[in-house]
Amino acid sequence: MLNGLGLLFLTGVLWGCTNPFIRQGTKGLCLVQAKSKVGQLYAEVVFLLSNWKYVLPWLINQAGSLVYLMAVQRLPLSTAVPTANSLAFAFTAITAAAIGSEEPLDSRAILGVVLVVGGTFLCCMDNV
Repeated sequence: MLNGLGLLFLTGVLWGCTNPFIRQGTKGLCLVQAKSKVGQLYAEVVFLLSNWKYVLPWLINQAGSLVYLMAVQRLPLSTAVPTANSLAFAFTAITAAAIGSEEPLDSRAILGVVLVVGGTFLCCMDNV
């Protein structure tokens, strides 16, 4: 059980810490123009796949999805889904503030993150 919770924590870290970097990696995507819808799709895919600032965090994020699948095999969905998603939310907020892509966390945001993590902890302890 604790092994599964560790995997969920790792999933939250991998998902949450990469989300702000993925968002930053897509900057400039709106400037990509093509004459047809298919051409637009192709141009956008080429733009993203040729941009290491998008591809590297996206690959790490996908590794988090693989870790999540391993955790789901060990824990009930009623624990795995809210735990992984709430931790990802908390790590996204913290990482975005730390790298400056969002405004710094104020006391209300910090309280929100603490409450999310605390609620997640309580849910996990109930299932242990």
